[in-house]
Formats: sequence, structure tokens, C-alpha cells
Amino acid sequence: MNYEKTTIGLHCTVTSSKRFHASERTKDGVPFYCSKEIIKKVNGEKITECDYISEDAYNRVKEEYGVPQTGDLLITTRGTYGIPYIYKEYDKFYFADGNLTWLKDFDDKLDAEYLYYWINSYEGQKKIDAIAKGTAQKAVPIALLKEIEIVIPENPIQKKVVVILKNYDQLIENNKKQIKLLEEAAQRLYKEWFIDLRFPGYEETEIIDGVPKDWEKKLIGDIIGKIPRTKQIKTSDYLSEGAIPVVDQSRDFIAGYTNDKDSVVNLEIPIIVFGDHTRILKYIQFPFAKGADGTQLIISDKDNMPQSLLYLSLKAVDLSNYHYARHFKYLKAEIILVPTQEIGDKFDRIVSPMLNRIQKLRDICNKSSQARDRLLPKLLSGEIEA
Repeated sequence: MNYEKTTIGLHCTVTSSKRFHASERTKDGVPFYCSKEIIKKVNGEKITECDYISEDAYNRVKEEYGVPQTGDLLITTRGTYGIPYIYKEYDKFYFADGNLTWLKDFDDKLDAEYLYYWINSYEGQKKIDAIAKGTAQKAVPIALLKEIEIVIPENPIQKKVVVILKNYDQLIENNKKQIKLLEEAAQRLYKEWFIDLRFPGYEETEIIDGVPKDWEKKLIGDIIGKIPRTKQIKTSDYLSEGAIPVVDQSRDFIAGYTNDKDSVVNLEIPIIVFGDHTRILKYIQFPFAKGADGTQLIISDKDNMPQSLLYLSLKAVDLSNYHYARHFKYLKAEIILVPTQEIGDKFDRIVSPMLNRIQKLRDICNKSSQARDRLLPKLLSGEIEA
């Protein structure tokens, strides 16, 4: 197999966008993304808030300078840098200069999707990290990104590598879609029963000041039980592989691994993890180690508030107004409805199987990701032939 040492800039145009000042942005129109929105797209998250530019401004830029096309590659290059995104056929957005770098017009020697996987590899991330400049907030200069050296096989081999890796990504993506559907179904049921108060038997139940008879309004802090303290794993001690998954307040469901048996949290019931800074909630159904600072563990101490119901009750709480803060104290001060034992049990019998299925799908995603990531460097280096 023939390999060629080259640089990224020899095989594509590496550029940015036309600058739009804050005064030129609008409340609607064409989405105008920064790094954080692209990271959300990569993670499959819904973008609920962003800047916009007008349709006229977008069309003017499209005519004079061009806009990203299907198959172009965007890379975050400020703050959380080095995250690649392939522009999709259904995408329509423009982006902030300095936040993202745009790679387009690839020649026949370098496949854009192959480069996408190379950037996601350990080697790619290491080389991008080496050229990042700055102190408070690092950025990746376009001039240095162009000069990054990469060893590439012939184009047909690149395409074979892409097909193999995309099969893993497709499996992961399909499972993530199923997870999303199950989560939405559970949240819809929670809304129907506990917000709209259309729970089983509601027609015969007296509602007093918005509270069904025999139900209670409770501070979240009053229904949370205590969890025995365990050793906390520092971020710097996370392993890429290990016996015990580490769960923290980050967006990644599993943030890393450890082999420290003294750190295991295993109460034989699902545990809710709440991010004190990030407000991220996770429903954990396996033994794990508690991650870095800000990771709060929550269990219910009320029989009529099963973990599945408490989890969905917490997800319905809006803490966004507190911005960057320690949010756990605000969470405990919120009030939620606590139903009768009968209603709590009925809800749990319906929702727990959904959450169990979600966990199984997450396990498949995690194992598929690990298999893909182990395969990635071997395919890129030619150790395993495509």
C-alpha cells in the first residue's frame, strides 16, 4: 500500500467566513453558528438558541464569497478546538470567523471524510493541540492548520476506510435516535400525568389548589436521601479504558474509566447524577465511580417517589436563569408534586422499562464507539488493510 506524506493545505482550501458584526445579526433568518453550536450538532443535541443573519445577507454572501456546501469540513478553532463537522445536505447556516475554519474544494488525493476521521484520531488531535496558540482561550491559526503534516494512502483506500468507520457511526446514530424517542416518550408521559394532571383516575380525583387529593407539594431537598461518601476520581486520573466507568457532570455519559475499586458507587438502585455547574442530568443503572468536582448524586427517600419519577421531575425543572453558578442549592429549593403510592408505582412500571432500554442502547453505543476508536488508528496507519 502506497502512502504519501503531505500537508492539509496542499489538497483543499483552508479559509474562514466573511465577518458579520454583532450589529448585523438578527432575531431570525439563517442560523449563524459559533463553535458551541457546531459542538451541539456533533453531539446530536438540539440547538434552541443562536444568532441569525437575514436571508438577504446570507444570499449576498453566497453570491460574493460562497457558503459551505454538502461535504465541506468545518473545524472548531477557538475555545473547544479541534472538533470536526461534515456539512450535510440538509444544513443551512453560516458561521462566525475565528470560531470555525472551513475546508473546501478537496482535490482527488484527499477525501474530506477521511480527513474528518483523521482529525478525530489521537494523532490528529495531538497535532492540532500542538499548534493551538493563546493563554486564556486558545485558538488554532489557519496558517498553521494548512501546514499540518498527514500521511495518506491512495484515494480508493481512503474511501474504503471511510465506509468501514461510517458503518460504526451509523449504528451509533441509529441507537441514539432510538434513545431520543424513548426519552421523549417518557417526558411526554410525565407531562401528561404530573403537569397536565391527566393521570389514571384523574376524572374521579378532587383537585385542590392545583394539587390532586392525597398528593403533596414538596421541596426537592426534602425528598432527597443521603448517599454514602465514596472516593472521587480527579479528571487528570481518568483512563481511556478500565474496569469501572467514571460518571461526572460533563456531556459525555461516561467520561472515562478507573481501576480504583474503592471508588465504586453501587447501591443496587438507579442513581441520578446532577451537574452542579452544567445542570446535566444522568440516570445511572450500573456500578460507577464519581467523577470530578461538581458531580452530585441523588436518590429519593420517599417510597411514593420512585427514582424514575424523581429523574423526570428533575428534568422538568428549569434552572437556566441562574447562568454559571452552583445549581444544586437552587435545585433543592424547587417544588415538585409527589403523588400517591399507587400513582408513583404505576408510573414506575411504565417508565422503568423505557429507561432500562435506554441504558442497553447506551451500552451498545459505548461498545461500538470503543471498537471504532480502537480500529481507527490501525486503519489510518495501514496496520489493518481496508
